[in-house]
Amino acid sequence: MAFLKFKTKKNEIDSKDADLKSKLTNDSSDAATLKTDGEETLTLSTQFQASSSDFSSDDSDSASETEKELDVYADVRDRMEALSLHHRMVHAYHDSSSRNDTHEAKLSQAETHDFGEPVFPVFAAITTYLGYAILIAVGHVRELCSKIFRRGRYVVNNENSGCPSDDTRYYAKLLKSFENFYTKRMYHRIQDTFNRPLASSPGANVHVIERISHDGNKTMEPLGNLDTLSEEEAGAYVHGKHCEVLDDGRVTRKCLNLGSYNYLGFADDWDISCKKEVLKSLEDLPVSMGSSRMEAGTSKLHAKVERIVADFIGKEDAMVLNMGFNTNATTIPALMGPGDLIVSDELNHSSIVNGARKSGAAIRCFRHNDTEHLEEILKEAIVMGQPRTRRPWKRVMVIVEGIYSMEGEYCDLRNVVRVCKQYGAYIYLDEAHSIGAMGPTGRGCCEYTGVDTKDIDVMMGTFTKSFGGMGGYVAGTKELISFLRNKCAGSSYHTSLSPTVCQQIITSFEVIMGKDGTDIGKKKIIALRDNSNYFRMRLNDMGLHVLGHYDSPIMPVMLYNPTKIAAFSRECLKRGLAVVVVGFPAVPILLGRARFCISAGHTREDLDRALEELEEIADVLKLKYAKSATG
Repeated sequence: MAFLKFKTKKNEIDSKDADLKSKLTNDSSDAATLKTDGEETLTLSTQFQASSSDFSSDDSDSASETEKELDVYADVRDRMEALSLHHRMVHAYHDSSSRNDTHEAKLSQAETHDFGEPVFPVFAAITTYLGYAILIAVGHVRELCSKIFRRGRYVVNNENSGCPSDDTRYYAKLLKSFENFYTKRMYHRIQDTFNRPLASSPGANVHVIERISHDGNKTMEPLGNLDTLSEEEAGAYVHGKHCEVLDDGRVTRKCLNLGSYNYLGFADDWDISCKKEVLKSLEDLPVSMGSSRMEAGTSKLHAKVERIVADFIGKEDAMVLNMGFNTNATTIPALMGPGDLIVSDELNHSSIVNGARKSGAAIRCFRHNDTEHLEEILKEAIVMGQPRTRRPWKRVMVIVEGIYSMEGEYCDLRNVVRVCKQYGAYIYLDEAHSIGAMGPTGRGCCEYTGVDTKDIDVMMGTFTKSFGGMGGYVAGTKELISFLRNKCAGSSYHTSLSPTVCQQIITSFEVIMGKDGTDIGKKKIIALRDNSNYFRMRLNDMGLHVLGHYDSPIMPVMLYNPTKIAAFSRECLKRGLAVVVVGFPAVPILLGRARFCISAGHTREDLDRALEELEEIADVLKLKYAKSATG
């Protein structure tokens, strides 16, 4: 019976794949003929080959000469589209054998080769380990000296501290683990490169508040007004190339923003696209409902946003929560428990990791985007059952992400769906970074990879990346969502999402879908894709190690060495670029990186200026590992 069940599910997904092939084959105008895994021909619509003004296939035949003249990427359009198509075929459809001469001709032999993840340079590995070894050794020497001489930034005077718990005669030390050593002797050295406060909206250009430290980077504080500085110091800021004094006297640095989650640029045109409707919502609803959804925390806007989310992604119902992280952290434990098995991609987000651990279910991890390894785990789970008892698992759920936030790669969703349907496993898809940012209409990874949302059992996403809001959602069948409204702690016990934020989400969805009567949403999606592909192409041209796939708005650039993490961030800030750098423990100790997040709000002039500065920084810091083993 179990075999029949699995075979039936496999037949269902094979049937849907055949329908997709038939649909795509009908779009025959100027299309590339491809082969699927089943050796059948597949035709890809020109919506992924033509210029960005033709990104939607419905308009592919109506682009005027005027629109083409206005294309800011006209000089690199063919190459960008060829790279995008090549990556999509290799990574989403797994067909590297198919060729389209019109576009392949625009690429070099190296560009058509599927490199995958950049090869880790041996020189970078040696210097990274050496760098950490020196930092740890020096840190321990400083710790020893502070204990012997009772002097240093971290020595607490128990008699005058004003805090009774500092007296170690009566209290055990609260912080005495390696994490505390790491914070004091390693993290604080580069603390100025993290947690930078802004004095503006997180649009394409931001005002970063200048900070100073009086205790060797142990603590940071805003610089404040120039009145507190000497005339010489104040003059250095006033005449600085990127420094700007706000009306209230605060000193900031005007930077091009390459780090914020502002994919569709709502932070740039909020006054035009969303302000009127959002402010109007405050006329009859409060900023906070002051209660959970289970009690008195539901307003008409909560019902409306849930309906619009469900309709947008093609599910029966949806539930919204007030925090994206908690959406995963509380939904997964509500669905899974002891006797269940969670199979998770090894690079899934921390919120998924926390939720899986909290659930009490058994956890297995498969290699990132490796569906062959996933299949091996599912086979073993079915054959062997639960440890000790060998009883069958109650439920098996596979959890993946649409776009992996630290890798910039999209999920191998087609093969994940195929494997899960074959072995009777549920699918949980986290679209935090892909919803709104992928696909011709912004409907995420499913639309981009040609997967029917009906084949995804649980769909999760957030409103912080593409919609200019906050919170998250879970979508599925009515039965599933009804169950979660009562069982999920994020819905039952947490304060409900602010009605003001609900209106922001509703308005942004209406803009994206064109229900506002304009084509602003369509232009945003096109601009995000074009900006992302152009920036990625130019970073690769520089010789940097860039992770991820084309059509993804996230571009991690590998820095490796811990000293380069801080140096890169400081050099960028010096040149008026606000970037995000990531080191241990957010990523493995050897894989420090900078993460660029591109926005529809950027212009080509913005990106060209950033690229010019980044090439200079890459030369100074020796980051061109694709051209030289030493960078």
